[in-house]
Amino acid sequence: MELDGWRFVGPAAGLALICLGLGWRSGSKLLISGGVVLALLALFCAYFFRDPERTVPEGKGWVVSPADGKILSVANDPDGRIRIAIFLSVFDVHINRAPISGTVKSVEYRPGKFFKAFDPRASKENEQAVIVIDSEYGPVEFSLIAGILARRVICRVHSGEELIIGQRVGLIRFGSRAEVVLPAGTSILVKSGDKVKGAATALARFTSGM
Repeated sequence: MELDGWRFVGPAAGLALICLGLGWRSGSKLLISGGVVLALLALFCAYFFRDPERTVPEGKGWVVSPADGKILSVANDPDGRIRIAIFLSVFDVHINRAPISGTVKSVEYRPGKFFKAFDPRASKENEQAVIVIDSEYGPVEFSLIAGILARRVICRVHSGEELIIGQRVGLIRFGSRAEVVLPAGTSILVKSGDKVKGAATALARFTSGM
């Protein structure tokens, strides 16, 4: 489980044990019911913050998904770059990963609104962390974007840091959105509606000539 998850699992589990213990001793149905609810909440939080191991595709040039979820769109930005948007529901793994190896050129936190993560306005207007990686194929930008339930983006990388494809970089709490922006001409391997897994699913591949 991701370390940040203990902030939620620990208190909920502790209160659940207290309520169940007191309820059992006193015969209070209210305390027992409260303990059951808290125990279920602790289990959900443990499930939400799960952190499975992943295997990245073999070979060079891959751009992997930074998150688990569903592809919302694959579209061209006004400058010709290709933007891939991914929606993460509360049931998806929320650990975010580096889509490609390289050096972190910049990390920018942008405060903003909290539109629903599948709302197109969330891409530009929601709170987010925008990370740019200098890869051997050129700059790759990806964003961790908060949603209506996700009120905090946790980014654990810094400018100048070396990242390896699939490396954990942070998380977004409770439903969110992630985006990857790639240079024009990149070979895209996914389409709207596809399900993807962080680090394991290839979104695109650079050709050797790029």
